[in-house]
Amino acid sequence: MARRKKPRFLLALETSCDETSAAVLERGRILSNIILSQDEIHSPYGGVVPELASRQHIKTIDYVVAMSLSQAGVSLEDIDLFAVTQGPGLIGSLLVGLTFAKGLAYYFHKPLIGVDHLQAHIEAAFLENPQIEYPVLALLVSGGHTSLYFLEKPLSYQLLGKTRDDAAGECLDKVAKFLQLGYPGGPVIERLARGGDSSRFHFSLPRMKTAGYDFSFSGLKTAALKIIRENRLTANHQLLRDFLASFEETVARALLENVHKALEEFRPAALVLCGGVARNTRLRTRFSELAAGCGLPSFVPSPRLCTDNAGMVGALAWKKYLAAPVTAADLELDAYPR
Repeated sequence: MARRKKPRFLLALETSCDETSAAVLERGRILSNIILSQDEIHSPYGGVVPELASRQHIKTIDYVVAMSLSQAGVSLEDIDLFAVTQGPGLIGSLLVGLTFAKGLAYYFHKPLIGVDHLQAHIEAAFLENPQIEYPVLALLVSGGHTSLYFLEKPLSYQLLGKTRDDAAGECLDKVAKFLQLGYPGGPVIERLARGGDSSRFHFSLPRMKTAGYDFSFSGLKTAALKIIRENRLTANHQLLRDFLASFEETVARALLENVHKALEEFRPAALVLCGGVARNTRLRTRFSELAAGCGLPSFVPSPRLCTDNAGMVGALAWKKYLAAPVTAADLELDAYPR
């Protein structure tokens, strides 16, 4: 009996929100990772419009996949495994990627692996740092999610806490929108806050009344809007830089407070920061300082791997395949928004 060919190439798709991305990996190593942003489309609205996002995915996914294959120097016939984000995310956007991946897997009679978007963000840190020791405490911060995970071993994701209302990135976006600073809000606030006095405006840290590691940012957003109104802050106000620096610093402190609290209970060997907001320089700096103060190594993906991308989806899918090989396409895979 002929031996089954060992998989070599994997094509991954990511369409959970407003980035259309496709990546080709060779035995877990990224050969191409194409990311097409929709920021220009959603900017006039100050946030992602789900209907526009899903329509744009439909228009561009074929082009993005073709670019990814071309950059990797392979064809669809060379692909041994397909992977796709199942969720969480915007249901319309997710279904575009999932349907496209199912079609490819069905046509080429190849396995299809579903991936959790948040777990893939954590995996991005391992892509560039395979030496990370377990157990790991991972803080995931993005526009739609703020979560704290404990990984006792590979592919083990224990959710310790998540936001009960606004995500940290969402909070930044809404304050930027209120001040008419532009979209996405996080990068705009970071740029305008440089050189500002982070102690000029006082914010109370948001704290949950119940035990655990959940987050809450709606109160912080409300406090920020109150300060904006009381001081009549605008995009051209002389105190804007100090206000944004104070606000950004408070967001970072609120995120890291739960990390510090979890350190005592879970005793990790390493800390990971991931997600789109992990590109923020102030948060990266404060995270590294916290880890160094506790004598722990810390790892943050490079900025390109912090944003939504198919490379991290493919990396997790490859790891899942090695742990439990599949031989056929699971066409019953379904999308889940939350």
